[in-house]
Amino acid sequence: MKTTPQRARRDGATSIELAFVLVLFFMFLLGATDMARMLFTWNAATEATRAGARYAVVCADPANQGQVLQKMRMMVPDIGAVALAWEPSGCNAENCAGVTVSITSLQYRWLSPLPGALLPPRALPTFSTYLPREMMRRDPNNALICQ
Repeated sequence: MKTTPQRARRDGATSIELAFVLVLFFMFLLGATDMARMLFTWNAATEATRAGARYAVVCADPANQGQVLQKMRMMVPDIGAVALAWEPSGCNAENCAGVTVSITSLQYRWLSPLPGALLPPRALPTFSTYLPREMMRRDPNNALICQ
């Protein structure tokens, strides 16, 4: 069967229309994936802050912030800085009332090509959790948390 020039032009137009639709579809799909990834990072940062406060209250010495940051980076590797505020200020493991752990700098990097090329990394807000003192340096329910 022979194709007429008019039918060949129609087939070419269909291919071009399909290419435009696929570009729009994949841009939407990548954008939705990036938004879902940002929400996942947001949730992971909230959970890392909670876990860091738990670790700080149970295991960490008030003088050593590096232990808490190391534990939190196991959950969210992109954490830039962590602030620990022991209450009252200047306390030790025997007389601390609690701790506030905050993630002060967390940058979200876009993966989608268009936002990734045009937008700078997005600074997520500060995440903060306060936990009162439990049994500093001992957890009777979990011997592994401090290792």
